[in-house]
Amino acid sequence: MYRSEPAPLPEPLPHPVADSHTHLDLVDVFGAEEELPVPAPDAPGVKARLDEAEAAGVARVVQVGTDVESSRWSAALAAADPRVLAAAALHPNDAPRQADLDAALAEIDAIAALPRVAALGETGLDYFRTDESGRAAQQRSFRAHIDIAKQRDKTLVIHDRDAHEDVLAVLDADGAPDRVVLHCFSGDFAFAKECARRGFFMSFAGNVTFKNAQNLRDAASVAPAELVLVETDAPFMAPIPVRGHRNHPALTNYTARFLADYLDRDLESWCERLWANTEAAFGRW
Repeated sequence: MYRSEPAPLPEPLPHPVADSHTHLDLVDVFGAEEELPVPAPDAPGVKARLDEAEAAGVARVVQVGTDVESSRWSAALAAADPRVLAAAALHPNDAPRQADLDAALAEIDAIAALPRVAALGETGLDYFRTDESGRAAQQRSFRAHIDIAKQRDKTLVIHDRDAHEDVLAVLDADGAPDRVVLHCFSGDFAFAKECARRGFFMSFAGNVTFKNAQNLRDAASVAPAELVLVETDAPFMAPIPVRGHRNHPALTNYTARFLADYLDRDLESWCERLWANTEAAFGRW
């Protein structure tokens, strides 16, 4: 699935940035030629990935859960390493698969109460992988995460795939939390304007660099500078010039550089802006 050789690492950034959305539990196991166990949060390989990122100027990460188990893993890593904040949630594609959705949501609520769990995420709606039969459970789960985020004053991190209108409709109807992040932003110019009007952060992943992603670049061009974040969504979607490699937090560097160039920003001041935005979205590490 990925190239066997490691991606070449970029020169360090002139000011650190944060990877606002990563899955370090999957970075070295997803897509491997043989099935590998998820490493422990304190495994040397996990620390090595964080060290590698810090050396590239990606000094902080938000480690994101997609189910109860990975949310616990994320919380444990954040408790052990000051460079990490955690997010806990049921992924929208996992919500319809739960044998007892209410029990799973109660587990997520308990994890969200931990002090270094900064966000509820990734939650939201995905109409690409979930058909009509699962969408009621998706929406119920999404609404529950919104409520937990508001009750616990946590950031809401949204996975939105082919569901832009319904994501906004649910947030407008239920009332959005104070801080909302559209992770791996997938909308166009018009959707970015609607998110900006609501004060939602827009986090751009490596796919903004892809040749066929002009819609994402158009969105980035209209997103207010103070609402832009960068992320890997590792191990997926490594940016050009390392597309095809296994993604990991250090490679956020390439996406930050690309956006600075595309938006005609001074790189150092742009990185300072991204750092401040990430702290505004998630709090200080």
